[in-house]
Amino acid sequence: MEISEQEFPYEDGKCEVCKEVDRYQYSYGCSRCNFNIHIGCTVSPIQAEFHDHPLIPIGKSITFTCDICGKEDKGVPVSCGPCCFWIHRRCARYPRRVKVVRHKHPLHLTHSSHEVDQSDSRICPLCVQKVDTHYGLYYCSTCDFVTHLDCALDSRNREELKDEESTESKATLEIEDTKLGEFADSSAYKVKKTNVGKDGTEIATEIEHFSHEHDLKLSDDEVQNNEICDGCVRAILPPFYRCVECSFFLHKSCAELPRKKQHPLHQHPLTLLPKSRYRSKLFECYACKRRCNGFIYCCKTCYGCELDLKCSLISDILTHPGHDHQLILSSVLSEHNCSCCGFTISPIFCCTTCDFALDFKCATLPHTTSYKQHEHSFTLCYTAEDDSGEYYCDICEEERDSKHWFYYCEDCSYPAHPKCILGKYPNCKFGFTYKFHFHPHPLTFIEETKDHPLCDKCGCPCEELIYQCAQCNFYRHSHCIYQGEMWF
Repeated sequence: MEISEQEFPYEDGKCEVCKEVDRYQYSYGCSRCNFNIHIGCTVSPIQAEFHDHPLIPIGKSITFTCDICGKEDKGVPVSCGPCCFWIHRRCARYPRRVKVVRHKHPLHLTHSSHEVDQSDSRICPLCVQKVDTHYGLYYCSTCDFVTHLDCALDSRNREELKDEESTESKATLEIEDTKLGEFADSSAYKVKKTNVGKDGTEIATEIEHFSHEHDLKLSDDEVQNNEICDGCVRAILPPFYRCVECSFFLHKSCAELPRKKQHPLHQHPLTLLPKSRYRSKLFECYACKRRCNGFIYCCKTCYGCELDLKCSLISDILTHPGHDHQLILSSVLSEHNCSCCGFTISPIFCCTTCDFALDFKCATLPHTTSYKQHEHSFTLCYTAEDDSGEYYCDICEEERDSKHWFYYCEDCSYPAHPKCILGKYPNCKFGFTYKFHFHPHPLTFIEETKDHPLCDKCGCPCEELIYQCAQCNFYRHSHCIYQGEMWF
């Protein structure tokens, strides 16, 4: 054997002990048989954070099952003689303690059968899959909370772990808890006028909302012109606030949402904004993957999460009328197909009792809706309307999957796909006007054009999601307006 100073002394430089290629570590190698071994993998004991005793590399390659990850492998494990403990060298690198977004306490790595009952059928709340308690897992003994090792270390779930033992850290945690309490009470409006209801409660009848330049007045009247809420971009239903000076509407529930909130899909607090930070005013919701131009909850720390209002209101545990069992949010990359539409989208809600899965897109479908000039309302249905065996959409006249959800007008026996009822962009409000410096007149946001005029920016035909100036016959794609540029 000879020691090599090269990054890859022989064919691939993979160490026969740890099975890894380390570009920055010296290794011993045999040029005749392409055998390589890192200096650190020879006989040096390893001290894992989560184990009290040093771990010693075994002197030969064997077939073994790792006591941490539970995977069978052939190689040179490290072991603890007193504990009869065999693991991969790479598994010795797992941190002893971690913090995940969806749990308030730190988790510690355990591989002891005395801490977690092995007879229990445990579910990881991060991926909604079973946890084998015979091997390593992250555990909170205070709450009896368990997760898979890799789920807890996934960057989408993990957050910074603060040292709770230090006085400084405790003060920091107290400050953060106070801030989270303030988030829940961080009002988005100021009350201008109030009335006292029949039950003695005070009702805000006129408010100044941060999202609008004019005061808004409370209304319980029925809306005549199919107006849309500027917050959640859904049909306006009483009670709602309206602007008497312009066409601005806001559900009372949308007006009362806090300016900041914590959501299980992200490790940082999310801030409520009236429009996307992109100059095109459009964003794609991280949860449902739909484009939206309504209110947005976004992260100002890392810009890694953008949620529309409907998705922001759903927490990590969901009870939906379309399914008998409780659903849990899987916040890791999932290969589940949504049981209600057939698409594979992450994040997704999963059932721990059966194979049912529900994505955010279907979870936020309105239970009742209207369609163009149809005189009756449509109701969201979860099972086929009859046992005929043949199911079609009466709008597009294409076949429907009998297992998928659909909208139905019972008065007319009129079934339809959700996409046909709601349209391609149900989370976009069209007809807004915006001012841009590249054009002297306000531009109106429209869904589509029939004649497909050319875009002023790229020269390609404008088919959908267009900014238009009818006065100048000016058109521009939404994605051609300062693509990628932000305004804060």
